[in-house]
This record gives sequence, structure tokens and C-alpha cells, in this order.
Amino acid sequence: MQLDGETLSLKEVEAFLEGDAHGRRVPITVAPGSRARVEKCRAAIERILAEGQTVYGVNTGFGRLADVSIPPHDIRALQVNLVRSHAAGVGEPFPPDVVRLALLLRANTLAKGYSGVRTQTLDAVVAAVNAGFVPRVPERGSVGASGDLAPLAHMALALMGEGEALEGARAVPAGEALLRAGLEPLVP
Repeated sequence: MQLDGETLSLKEVEAFLEGDAHGRRVPITVAPGSRARVEKCRAAIERILAEGQTVYGVNTGFGRLADVSIPPHDIRALQVNLVRSHAAGVGEPFPPDVVRLALLLRANTLAKGYSGVRTQTLDAVVAAVNAGFVPRVPERGSVGASGDLAPLAHMALALMGEGEALEGARAVPAGEALLRAGLEPLVP
């Protein structure tokens, strides 16, 4: 199944969740045109930063701290700490198929090419989906008006090798699960 951020159908989602006619996982890829859009948008972010311009949430704080500039040497720590601070969900984990679907939808959204994400980030999500890696995402607790920041943060945290992942019904350290799946931790 090829993701382009525009054409994912319910039939494809159903096939993704159920597997092919033999019950095998349906692998996902990123359409070449989408990859080019992702690269173009990321290049724009890199250019803007190189020019010393301010980009909310990239080289500034968030919310009330939006007017606080973050020095270039602290930008990576800002992104890591943002994920850590928002991974504040509690309770039982969502079922694995719900998390797999959320990862598929996140990959499809990133494939639109509007977010400024690095291709490495998109590739990490795609690789995790294809490897059957399932972050442990708690059912309760969120922050922000959209209501999806905590669940997304738990997914990102696991892709970074922190937090937990699910192997069957068992929660395990995400870093160990990444290694067993043959994946490298994502570095924001």
C-alpha cells in the first residue's frame, strides 16, 4: 500500500488491519511524489532556520513561551522534551490494532508533505508499521484542544526508544522492542 497523504481509502485501511488473503501484514510505502513534497517542505524549514528566522515550536517555546527563542544547540533537546512532557497518558493501553491504525494514519498525514518533518522521521514510522512494532499508548489522558497530543507523544516516545511497546499483550521497554524488530530509535 502506497501512502501519498491524499488517497487512503477505507478499503485499504480494512486490508491493512486484516492483512492480505493469507493473513499477512500489508506493507506500506511512501509514494515518490509524497517523498519529494516532504523533502521540499523540510528544505524550506532548514532554509528559514539558516536565515535566522523564527519558527513557532521549532526554535521557540510553546504556548505562553512562544516568544522565547531557543538557541540552535538546544533545538533537539526541545523536541525530545516536548515528546516526553506530553507522554502523560494513563490507564490500560489501546488495543494493538488501534495503535497500528494510528501509526498508519500518522504516516499518511506526514506523507502530505506539509509538516516540515524529516524524511527520516516518516521512514521511521513506516518501518515501525512494517515491522509490526506497536507502541503502548494509554487510553486516558490528553492535553491540548485537539485531544490527540498525549497519544501521539506516546507513539513518538516509543519510536525514540523510550516508554513502552506491546509485544502481544505484554508491555516491554520500547528500546528493547525496537532492537528485536530490527529498528533504530528515532532521533528528533
